[in-house]
Amino acid sequence: MLVVLITDHCLMPISPTAEGFRAAFRRPLFTFAEITWRWVIGTTATVLLIFGFFEFLDTLPVTNGELFFLRSGYPLLAWQAIVHILRGGMDRAVLSLLVAALLLSVLWIVAASLGRIATVEGMIEYFRMRFRDALTSEADEGDIASNVSTGDRFGTMLSLNFLRVSVVLAGLIGFFGAALLAASSSSPAHPRPFLAFLIFVPLAGLVCLIGYELNWLLSLAAVFAVRDGEHAVDAFCSAVALCRERAAAVAAVSTWTGLGHLGAFFGASTVVSLPLGLARVLPWRLVALGVALVTLAYFAVSDWFYTARLAGYVCIAEMPDVLPEPPPPPITPPAPTEAIIDRDELILSDVPGTVVEA
Repeated sequence: MLVVLITDHCLMPISPTAEGFRAAFRRPLFTFAEITWRWVIGTTATVLLIFGFFEFLDTLPVTNGELFFLRSGYPLLAWQAIVHILRGGMDRAVLSLLVAALLLSVLWIVAASLGRIATVEGMIEYFRMRFRDALTSEADEGDIASNVSTGDRFGTMLSLNFLRVSVVLAGLIGFFGAALLAASSSSPAHPRPFLAFLIFVPLAGLVCLIGYELNWLLSLAAVFAVRDGEHAVDAFCSAVALCRERAAAVAAVSTWTGLGHLGAFFGASTVVSLPLGLARVLPWRLVALGVALVTLAYFAVSDWFYTARLAGYVCIAEMPDVLPEPPPPPITPPAPTEAIIDRDELILSDVPGTVVEA
């Protein structure tokens, strides 16, 4: 009998989605870095808008007649008083909003560039350590900043984020153009609201789709800008090539993280309805505090899912094309034929007359 023992050591397939979630779990600093720069921008924008709003109200003159209309309790009189108060001050409000938006955009570009460089650097190092046995070159396991200077990465990230802001601005202009085109199809003399609706909705949907895709590709290009130090155009082309070569993996990461984000949104919407439903019973400060806490928790979970998605993209970019084959298992050689045959067995003897007759 020949017995051969073969041990099959098969490599498990790499799932970028699972690796992204695993990286977000094992490296909470990735999420903390994303939350830090995102919440700094959000807090700055909120404080600036609230402060600017109250400062704008202080500059509005209110006469005794307008104050009487506001306290009358009639919505029509109150609305007329508000319109009369704001008359002449809307130009300053619009100009102030434009200046604030410009400053916040510059702050976002700088903060997003620094934050994304730190996050992607850590993710690349993390996945290179995980795939070090599958990488072909030991030099790739070293410091990723050895071949790419920090200035090159920062300059490229500034360009990419500036393009993302430009895409948002172009989207707003596209919305305005779609609204003008839809309004031109209907007039007070010949109102056609259904035709205007049919014109505006497809155009607005097309603007949203194109803007979202461009913004997503520019966000993905940050991985190649940090890893390879490529210029903005080259990094964008590398992102497109990655989506074309590994479309299934990219789609899986985007789908699963998107579903998780959607579930978090519905969960937060359900939870926030509880303090809102008790608004008539509880003090308004307690209700506002509950809504604020739920909102902040949702933002934190949303940033965690975004970190997992970004880690999944980095995993796809760093994942080797061909995994190393496992070493061949040892094969036990067969035993010699002479060792398994008993020469003393009489039935195997070739000498006549040696068989014992019954």
